[in-house]
Amino acid sequence: MVSPKAQIADGVKIGPFSIVGERVTVGRDTVIDSQVVINGNTVIGERNRIYPFVSIGSPPQDVGYRGEDTRVIIGDENIIREFVTINRATTKQDRVTKVGNKNYLMAYAHIAHDCTLGNSIIMSNAATLGGHIEIGDHAIIGGLVAVHQFVRIGTYAFIGGKSALVKDIPPFMMASGDRARLYGLNQIGLKRQGFSQEKINGLKRAYQIIWRDRCLFSEALERVRREITPFKELEMLLEFLVSSKRGIVR
Repeated sequence: MVSPKAQIADGVKIGPFSIVGERVTVGRDTVIDSQVVINGNTVIGERNRIYPFVSIGSPPQDVGYRGEDTRVIIGDENIIREFVTINRATTKQDRVTKVGNKNYLMAYAHIAHDCTLGNSIIMSNAATLGGHIEIGDHAIIGGLVAVHQFVRIGTYAFIGGKSALVKDIPPFMMASGDRARLYGLNQIGLKRQGFSQEKINGLKRAYQIIWRDRCLFSEALERVRREITPFKELEMLLEFLVSSKRGIVR
């Protein structure tokens, strides 16, 4: 059931029993399998693959929502597996839930209202995001992970399965547990992504200073700036830490 007002690009395939609402835009060569529901003010980019029983653009699970005009925007080349739910935003932030490009969202993953996902992220089965969460590029979220509202997960972070996150997870780090704690640098992931050994060593040294050397947080940041030759990824880590509003997992 495809609304005549929906904007469907060339090459799109839509399976039987799927529903596409009147305010939906679907980009070129996207494949929508059977039993999918896409509604609301929703934009889906090109070459996405959406599997059965996915729900995109439904109202946010927020008791204060009163039917206002909010959106979902999904980029290109995402894989969205069975029973994934992506809710449209509330009016409390930018009125948009965003998913970037080349993400892999495994079965039963949930992306709540006002979340912002970057690119090349993996969300494993039943990973669940509360509202207003930000996830950086190349992060990996394990199965059955629950993330509290307003938490940020940094780029290249790795979250172990069955974890509960209530504070921000810094870029390049591994975290796991209930409640999650840090377990060092995501060295294997960084090597797989082509990071040089010099940069890995620099980030590892920063982790040692900030989280292992038993000094005040402000002192640790000053030591990192003083003792480690600056490079882009190190600056990304430091900027993430000083801009945290919920606090950093220690």
